[in-house]
Amino acid sequence: MHPINILLVEDDKLDVIDIKRSLDKLNIFYKLTNAKNGEEAITLLSEQISTGNGPLPDVMLIDINMPKVNGFEVLEYMRDREEFRQIKRFILTTSGDRTDKTTAEKLGISGYIIKPLKLNSPTAMDAFNLMIDLLNFKKN
Repeated sequence: MHPINILLVEDDKLDVIDIKRSLDKLNIFYKLTNAKNGEEAITLLSEQISTGNGPLPDVMLIDINMPKVNGFEVLEYMRDREEFRQIKRFILTTSGDRTDKTTAEKLGISGYIIKPLKLNSPTAMDAFNLMIDLLNFKKN
């Protein structure tokens, strides 16, 4: 069985711990890579494409408000690149602003999760159910 390859683009250490706890609580078999900002995420994705070093993520959880390069800029970078089409992208943010959600949707997200993470919220459940489905798919 192969783990779900998750790229978490998050600068807050407590949120990283919260995500790990949630994945563990749901018994999701995963490999988590943490990029501390959007610039790190773009560099990591670019290197994976150019070198073929390691698989691309199955799922990305992306914070909006980060230093250097924000979550929207990461989504813009990925939007028109064929090699990233299969990656499921979820925004993970404290912003409940309708404009932020609309902007993210236009940039091709799979879901919008409001922090703090609540496992029983519909959008978090959508994200985690997708990960469970991916895990079951990878078993076969």
